[in-house]
Amino acid sequence: MNLNLINDAPSGLTRRARNFVEVHGIRVDARPVEQHRQWWLDREIPADVVDRMAAFHEHWGGLLLPPASKYDGGPKYFEADSPEGTPSEGWWFEAGTQRTAVPYSFMVGPAGEFGIHANHWVPLHATVAGWIEALALTHHASMWAKQITKVTGEDVNGLELDSMEPVPEVQGLADTWWRGADSLVAIYTGEARCLSFPRGRTALIYAGLDEWGLYGGAGEGTSSGEEQP
Repeated sequence: MNLNLINDAPSGLTRRARNFVEVHGIRVDARPVEQHRQWWLDREIPADVVDRMAAFHEHWGGLLLPPASKYDGGPKYFEADSPEGTPSEGWWFEAGTQRTAVPYSFMVGPAGEFGIHANHWVPLHATVAGWIEALALTHHASMWAKQITKVTGEDVNGLELDSMEPVPEVQGLADTWWRGADSLVAIYTGEARCLSFPRGRTALIYAGLDEWGLYGGAGEGTSSGEEQP
């Protein structure tokens, strides 16, 4: 397998996330979607679904990043595969194989969401870029926080978020980030929803952050509404 350094991160990311990808990411060989296009078309996968997979591969294919703090690290690297769905429900495709033996797959949803799929589909972030932004923010907050506190299960309901604002660049759905006066809070509910396991909810509170810790690198790059593959 060939490994390549990344000198120019994919578009649509904040400066923080671009720096994270360029410093900590590498590119590996991923199977081109076009090699299998006709095979999928012959099995009645719609052409527009294969087009979405090809666009995903062009933008993210082969990108290998450090492990996520949850979901046992996330996908090993991005590689489009295994489309599935119906005309009524929409179509998903695999975003990359698991790093470890988790009971779900990492998928890109009908509207481009990044999420997990087992008994049912749970979108974690509105785009793949949102997942990468969350990885970069985890790395950033872990470096600058004076204290990190973990909260699980029902105790997550007791977190006071009214005075905090959502962090837009992560485009959170089941997983969200919140910014306060001197802290960042990451809330993970994806596994709890996907596996019907409420006690699986987890929050990480990164406290004691200064202005750079709260915002560093977030002001440049894509807006939260920019469409990505």
